[in-house]
Amino acid sequence: MQVILIQDVNNLGGANELVSVKNGYGRNYLIPRKLAVEASPSNITMMEEKKKQQAKKEAKLLAEINSVIAVLKDGALKIGAKTGTSGKIFGSVTAVQIARAIRDQKGYEIDRRRISIIDEVKELGTYKAKIDFGNGNETEVDFEVVAE
Repeated sequence: MQVILIQDVNNLGGANELVSVKNGYGRNYLIPRKLAVEASPSNITMMEEKKKQQAKKEAKLLAEINSVIAVLKDGALKIGAKTGTSGKIFGSVTAVQIARAIRDQKGYEIDRRRISIIDEVKELGTYKAKIDFGNGNETEVDFEVVAE
């Protein structure tokens, strides 16, 4: 029996995927629990249309991510920190401060959990942070820690 999965099913396949299963498994488990629908010609055309729409959405999202990456790579962010006389900063620079600097200086809202700082920031200077946009899209951003 051929079915189209509505949701991801472990050890079987992902959503909008056409799979072959035994008749009993399809009729008694997948279809009643709304995990799949029978693979009729009309359902197959609907599945293909959903895949096309999803591909368009992903292409649009990828273009938007690339434009954000281009803006972030344009110049270094400046982050102010309180320092002692020797140039060491009190505390350290965190992902929250980098996210706030991106919002204020570049105009993009990025979740702090997507930002990871590569080196520990304890002194004034230039450092790098990595931003993960998901689906393998990530970039490194330069930021400069300056005295307030």
